[in-house]
Amino acid sequence: MSQDFDDPRRDFLVQALSWGLFAAGSTAGLLQPAFAMGDIPAKLPPGRSIYKLKGRVTVDGVTADINTRITANSLIKTGASGQLIFVVGQDAFILRENSELQMGGTDMLIASMRMLTGKLLSVFGKREAPHRIQTVTATIGIRGTGIYVESEPDQSYVCTCYGNTLIASNDNPNISEAVLARHHDQPLYVLAGKGDNIIRPAPFINHTDSELALIEELVGRTTPFAAAADSYEAPRKRSY
Repeated sequence: MSQDFDDPRRDFLVQALSWGLFAAGSTAGLLQPAFAMGDIPAKLPPGRSIYKLKGRVTVDGVTADINTRITANSLIKTGASGQLIFVVGQDAFILRENSELQMGGTDMLIASMRMLTGKLLSVFGKREAPHRIQTVTATIGIRGTGIYVESEPDQSYVCTCYGNTLIASNDNPNISEAVLARHHDQPLYVLAGKGDNIIRPAPFINHTDSELALIEELVGRTTPFAAAADSYEAPRKRSY
């Protein structure tokens, strides 16, 4: 491997080894060829949107490749084996298999996102005004935040990994939960329906600190927490 990459990239490689990014069974499988070629994650150059992709991925109805441009208004779909790691402006994402994501915004600034189905890990740069992610059952107002979302017909899973969110039911907008998280403190389920108990505590599932560190690296940032990757405090129990 070349030794002329800068210190932050060398540091990331050391961290990646300790975090298990080479282990099989997660997004690591998507990253192994990159590490093998010395492609240490770093801020993507201007004009490039995609860090890695595998399987069936389409952007605006066209099969994507490494050179595909993604804008703040793109529609992205992944197939059964598809995964995509990409950047739009100061925001970065991992879109998992069987997902459909419609973004809305101006130029490279995302103002809204609709997760029609699937799973999405996101990190967002700070903005003057809040923006939102909408799933089938929830609307999530966010600022500079790390967040993981799963959208299903009857429920959504929302983990505010760090930062501020306001999570509201689509079926009953009067029911909402404000979350201030430092490190996966309060994952939630948002269920379909109009009952009083449709926002409920949830476990920490299906995403890791190493993935968050990777996508923050792609936009030139680091995660705000200092804990070792993939470790976290159990979510505090709340009454609803």
